[in-house]
Amino acid sequence: MTEIVARSIDPSEIRPLPAAASRDYTKGLRMAAICIILLLINVFSQIDRILPFILAEKIKADLSLSDTQMGLLTGLAFAVCYALLSLPLARAADRGSPRLVLVSCVLIWSVMTTLGGFAASFMFLALTRFGVAFGEAGAVPAGHALIVRKIAPERRGLAIGLFAMGIPLGTMVGFAAGGAIADVFGWRIVLMGAGVVGVVIGLLTILVTGPTPPLPLTAARNEPFLRTSLDLLSSPAFRWLFTGAVFLGFAGAPFYAFSIPFLIRTYGFTATEIGISFGMLQGLMGIIGTLGGGRWFDHAVRSGTGKVLGPPAILFLVASVTTTAALFAPTGWISIALFVPGMLSFSFMLPWGFGAAHLIAGPGRQAQATSLVMIGTGLAGPAFGPLIVGIVSDAATAANIPNGLGLGLLIVPLASVLTGIVYLITNQRIAAFLRRR
Repeated sequence: MTEIVARSIDPSEIRPLPAAASRDYTKGLRMAAICIILLLINVFSQIDRILPFILAEKIKADLSLSDTQMGLLTGLAFAVCYALLSLPLARAADRGSPRLVLVSCVLIWSVMTTLGGFAASFMFLALTRFGVAFGEAGAVPAGHALIVRKIAPERRGLAIGLFAMGIPLGTMVGFAAGGAIADVFGWRIVLMGAGVVGVVIGLLTILVTGPTPPLPLTAARNEPFLRTSLDLLSSPAFRWLFTGAVFLGFAGAPFYAFSIPFLIRTYGFTATEIGISFGMLQGLMGIIGTLGGGRWFDHAVRSGTGKVLGPPAILFLVASVTTTAALFAPTGWISIALFVPGMLSFSFMLPWGFGAAHLIAGPGRQAQATSLVMIGTGLAGPAFGPLIVGIVSDAATAANIPNGLGLGLLIVPLASVLTGIVYLITNQRIAAFLRRR
């Protein structure tokens, strides 16, 4: 373990590089352009991912699907591809050109989103969702690798926060615009249009990012693929971080898969009403969470205490209480308001979780560390969380039990409590790890 700790963290990851090295990083307008294109990529990644959630009721009616099938569609398809492809794509980004990996991923998921608009059966739509997941599995690791190569260490927390802001912005646009367009033109047009715009953004990425400087030939970069993953997971700090990511997946995936159908069925909102109200709030909380979280994380790193997960852990504990209340609120608007802390907790966690993973991993391993965290959040939780909610909802409906979907969604506050507790422990583990480096 001593050997692993010694080569897993480089002081340059938590302190500004010397002036001579800093000149290699992009600055000014070029850096801003890279951050903007990465933001747009993440926006449309999230749009393409969450559109089936806001379109769920229309897709379900058109293709005659059950809640269990919708749970499989929105969960398992993504989870399997994340498990199979995220690490190999991350390794390709670490060792080679993150720009090439990123552009390829954007084009793949955009084309598959477009094809989803032609689906006439559950199986065809599920296959297109596998294709979307194929592309999205490598997007965030490649984006983080690009940030590491292009942006100086003292600004990476903010850069990761800006990149992560694409998730809430994409959620806001997807929910608001997706619901409104679907009410007028149908769900198929929504998927086709989102896919076409994604292709355009992918092509623009080639021009904006420019050539990516190669990493030096370090020991970490030349390690065998499996050895790198096992070394990271053998660190107690990273292992606790990964465990928290798993619980986070069980909180986030069902929340995004079924909170919209819950509000529509329980309180009678239209897709347009809930898309605008819920989507706008999600976007606002996401902007606050990712930008505020990124700046706060940079400050936490500079403080030198090594405690870089305390604030998001506490927020998850608060959100578990308010989310439980939201599932049994007397009116729809009160329910939406009580969902707000949960929305904030998911976005606030992004720069903290990925930033902490990069600190533990060290140079040449950041994309792979990102991938492992994504597997934690994107495998078990998305695969089984929405499926559990769907099964509980279908069973409650068959037994004439009211608020069956709300009962199924209780998995969200339960997983939020566990996430908060685990990240409080992780906070101490990372601090001890950084003190021993």
